[in-house]
Parts: sequence; C-alpha cells; structure tokens
Amino acid sequence: MSLCYVDSPVGRLALEADHDAVTSVRWAGDGERARDTSSTPVLKEAVKQLDRYFARKLKRFDLPLAARGTDFQKSVWKMMCEIPFGGTATYGGMAMALGSGPRAVGMACGRNPIPIIVPCHRVLGSGGKEGGFSGGKGLPTKRQLLAIEGVVLL
Repeated sequence: MSLCYVDSPVGRLALEADHDAVTSVRWAGDGERARDTSSTPVLKEAVKQLDRYFARKLKRFDLPLAARGTDFQKSVWKMMCEIPFGGTATYGGMAMALGSGPRAVGMACGRNPIPIIVPCHRVLGSGGKEGGFSGGKGLPTKRQLLAIEGVVLL
C-alpha cells in the first residue's frame, strides 16, 4: 500500500493506492503522522487531478480505481461516477435504476471508500434535500464540494 497526503479546501486528505490503482480517499486525522510516499505514479496523478478539480479545471477524474465492496456497492459507485460535474442524482432515482431501495443506495454511498473522486456528494435526497455525507465535517463538506461544482442547494 502507498499513502500520501494532500491539503485541500475541504481538509487534509489521505490517499491510498495498491499497486497501480487508488483504493481510498479519506480525511486525515489530526494526530496522523505525515508519512508521504507520493512518489508512486498513480498517487502523483491523483494529487494532480484533485488539485485541478479544486481549482475548477477538472470536471471528470480519470484514474484507475480499486474500491473494495460488495457487487451492489460497486454498482452504486459506478453509477455515481456517471453523474456529471455540476449535476446531481437522488437516492430514489438511483435505487429505481438499480432495482433497489433508496436506503440501500444511501448505505452504499456512506461506504464509498473513494469520496470526491467517486462523487457521492452529488447524490441528494428527494426534492433536492441534502441527504447525508460521511466525510470531512459532514453536510458542510458536502455543500462545499457541490459549491465547487456550481450546485446551489435550496
């Protein structure tokens, strides 16, 4: 496993990769050691793309990903990657497309190991309600990510 850290507008992020694929993006803890092994090509590219995303110059990530999860979770994460920059989807709409229920989709969103790159922040509750967000500072972080993309919640 390779690991690197990147400071971002939504907090300090820890990026992990196995071999040639990103496996995790998480918010780094305050006491976490500042070990940095970003010399791996996939992590260098991930940092570059995240920097471009936060600068509003990248609308779609193009990275090899290797998220660990169930087949259903992977189908939800794949569908999230199809939501365009600045767009949103709903838990219910995704559930209908997958032949599932909104709660199951919400649980899969909450277990997304690669947030931001796999854009779970773009999934909203019915009627454009925020829903939830398990990363960073929760809903304020979700709002901040959506604002970067030009999405304004009512």
